[in-house]
Amino acid sequence: MKFSLFVHMERTAPEKSHSELFSELETLVKIAEDGGMETAWIGEHHCMEFTIAPNPFINIAYLGAKTKRIRLGTGTVVAPFWHPLRLAGEAALADLACQGRLDLGIARGAYQFEYERLSPGLDAMEAGKKMREMVPLLPALWKGDVTHEGEFWRFPSSTSVPKPVQSELPVWVAARDPNSHAFAVANGCNVQVTPLAAGDEEVESLMERFNQACQNSPDVPRPDIMLLMHGYVAENEKDTEAAVKDLAKFYCYFESWFQNKAPIKNGFIEALSEEHIASHPRYTPENMKKNLVVGTPDEVIERIRGYEKMGYDQFSFWIDSLMPFERKKASLERFVRDVMPAFAA
Repeated sequence: MKFSLFVHMERTAPEKSHSELFSELETLVKIAEDGGMETAWIGEHHCMEFTIAPNPFINIAYLGAKTKRIRLGTGTVVAPFWHPLRLAGEAALADLACQGRLDLGIARGAYQFEYERLSPGLDAMEAGKKMREMVPLLPALWKGDVTHEGEFWRFPSSTSVPKPVQSELPVWVAARDPNSHAFAVANGCNVQVTPLAAGDEEVESLMERFNQACQNSPDVPRPDIMLLMHGYVAENEKDTEAAVKDLAKFYCYFESWFQNKAPIKNGFIEALSEEHIASHPRYTPENMKKNLVVGTPDEVIERIRGYEKMGYDQFSFWIDSLMPFERKKASLERFVRDVMPAFAA
């Protein structure tokens, strides 16, 4: 089992500056590197203070100069917001900037809020079709000249400039439904999955979809599969209780963004009342404790052991939570100090 960190800058109010958040991002990634994590993942999001990440390649280029060993991944770029030639070139340049440590994660996107602003009229189905047209083009463009006449993009003979440092730059596809798993595996891509807060039944179901996709493509070497879940390693039971309340609040805000109905002003969504958060039937503290990887080191180890037995190759510790930085930092330090050694080879 490999471990990675999934991390963004985030805020719900303007009191904390973006400069502070950027510095804290660097600190967390350095803790992950020093602790032996495989990768730090940063996604792409637009016009949202909830997840501040307009271009993960900028973060990766910066962090590449501040780190030495840890791999740096896009978790994920949103395919329909990119032209294939631009994505191939910028990914290759980012790989150069971090000395051959880039992993390229790609997805169709999730927020209708972003579709409306960057590609009006786009829906999830068309976004998925764009991703499927783009993914096979990238390795070809990194190797040499490609001519393409597709449904969404057409270009004469073109190549990626520069080329990646890595001869085989790892590509990961965010997958959920069986068709996405089948596409990723058939195209030789690694797979990223997240059950969000749906619990271990969904974790098992996602692995079943992946295994079926592997069985349906017997001539393709089995790719890696990464499980992305919220985690918090608590100091004690009282700390656990505080964490599940914070994560319940996070998911209430996540749902509010995803539903795309609440007023947005200057990148901030309308604040949710404590009554709204406390009364949400799905995101209760009890469900957060049950469905997320939260608890003492021993509890977290036991939970991840189950995922390892299912066949997951990587567990990504999702640290975004709207918690104060010091609590995030302490939880991550406990994870690398008290949890990861239990999985050492």
